[in-house]
Amino acid sequence: MSGLKDLSHYRTWLLDLDGTLVDSAPDLHGALEATLRHHDHATVSEELVRKFVGSGARVLIERALVELYPQPAARKAALSDIDVLHKHFLDYYAGHIADRSETYPGVRETLIALRERGIALAVVTNKYEGLSRQLLAALDLADHFAAVVGGDTLDVRKPDPGPLFEACRQLCSHPAQTVMIGDSITDVRAARNADMPVICVSYGYNHGEDIHSVGADRVVDSLKALI
Repeated sequence: MSGLKDLSHYRTWLLDLDGTLVDSAPDLHGALEATLRHHDHATVSEELVRKFVGSGARVLIERALVELYPQPAARKAALSDIDVLHKHFLDYYAGHIADRSETYPGVRETLIALRERGIALAVVTNKYEGLSRQLLAALDLADHFAAVVGGDTLDVRKPDPGPLFEACRQLCSHPAQTVMIGDSITDVRAARNADMPVICVSYGYNHGEDIHSVGADRVVDSLKALI
């Protein structure tokens, strides 16, 4: 797609949340740390959390427990409490969702510019929809988006294309005029499955892997590069 330099054709932009719009890792780490310690587990570093983000809270907890318990028997015992840990995590996180989370540089200016151009915007994320809306509101971003599709909005989540199609449906937009913006291979796979072009930011999480190697049509260092 020639590096996807000309975006004028795309009147709908779908944006990932964690790692694309917001650096939420500090508060996700805080919630994970509080949950693990409350249930008498050791904790993991924020650096590791940045590698684990992207597939929802439950997977984040599972990956932390796998890291903490390399022995199969101990791991199995720890994972048997995943439902309790997940609930504690969600309750804690909801109360501390924007203690340290911040929008990335250039995000606000980009969203304002896109709206002024008449671009329809939606968030498509694997974070639960309610938590996503809460985080967007806390950081004064909610008014920019006409739709929010979270990891529990449908019975599927990214990389399934369903959430991308649902966002288009809510925006009354055609997928052929839609571009996905994300930070990880999950976003790339979702866009490919939806037959949409995809742009990735270089500063996100992407499970600790180099974003330039995942097959995005374009990689940018700031969302401002897109306007």
